[in-house]
Amino acid sequence: MVWTTLLGLAAVANAAPQFGGGFGTTMLRFGCPNVVIDRLDPLVNPGAIPSPHVHQIVGGNGFNASMTTGDVAATADCTTCQFSEDFSNYWTANLYFKARNGTYKRVPQLGHAYQFNDQFSTQTAGGILVYYVSAQPGQITAFKPGFRMLSGDPTMRSRPDQKLKRQNCYRCYTGPNYGGDTGAPCMDNNVDTEALPNKVCPGGIRSNILFPTCWDGKNLDSPNHQDHVAYPTSGPANFLALGGSCPSTHPIRIPQLMYEVVWDTTKFNNKAEWPADGSQPFYLSTGDNTGLGQHADYVFGWKGDALQRAMDTSGCMGARCANLQTQNINTAKACSVKKVVQEDEDGWLTELPGMSMPMSE
Repeated sequence: MVWTTLLGLAAVANAAPQFGGGFGTTMLRFGCPNVVIDRLDPLVNPGAIPSPHVHQIVGGNGFNASMTTGDVAATADCTTCQFSEDFSNYWTANLYFKARNGTYKRVPQLGHAYQFNDQFSTQTAGGILVYYVSAQPGQITAFKPGFRMLSGDPTMRSRPDQKLKRQNCYRCYTGPNYGGDTGAPCMDNNVDTEALPNKVCPGGIRSNILFPTCWDGKNLDSPNHQDHVAYPTSGPANFLALGGSCPSTHPIRIPQLMYEVVWDTTKFNNKAEWPADGSQPFYLSTGDNTGLGQHADYVFGWKGDALQRAMDTSGCMGARCANLQTQNINTAKACSVKKVVQEDEDGWLTELPGMSMPMSE
């Protein structure tokens, strides 16, 4: 996203106690190309081959259907992420176009806007742009080995309230080169929606998913992968903001983690190919035509104290911080995981992969 507005927001955050009280907000922003596209989900469906829907996965090559619940960094020897000490895995559902004739096609992705002298993230050709925000450096506790969590609900198809509005949204780009990519995500109803946009997006669609920022300090996971984390007592924090106090049950502040994905829907902008009733034609790989079921999985895998050092450092913006090691795009793209579920990834399909399987929450 374009950062003139957000850097202004960060300046406000540094000056206002509710945003971190002058400690110098840090925001890591870095790209990770896909390590594999596969129908696996070791968080929600551990050991299942295949899982109910297709994911795009980025990060370390330790990813597999039965990956360790311990230190992920010890199981990987390469990563697709720009920070070469980050062997975490990050994954989301894929997006598909449904043509008027009822067939589906996976929507390709784009790289990310050039910011902070970061050429790497413009060359990912897909994957996920990852953000870690420390709104109060020195008082944010980095995740621990074995930590994992899930944000969003893949079964959600309607939402009567908007309490999580700032945690899950889409932006309809107004033109090429990330047109309309200004301001913080998920905060302005004039530019962002909780549901998939119901109109042609001339420059594609950006999706953002944010995670809770408070932890119980004890459990690295929970049965639903959500109960060990929580939002501040005042509700989800705005992007780059500290937010309210953490609840007494979850007193530990953790980094604000956000995923950003750019879907190149421009190849499907011919409305003659859309449903005859004019409704929007895009589906998440879960079969969700609303977009409200957008969700994201996270398994922590940074080496040693690398992430903690970054979260303790004031004023980092982008992909340079605390002497963390980085790698070039060619090295990152050479890292991969062998595809396990052999399905057509890019052809026209008569149904979404896995739609005959029951879906776990």
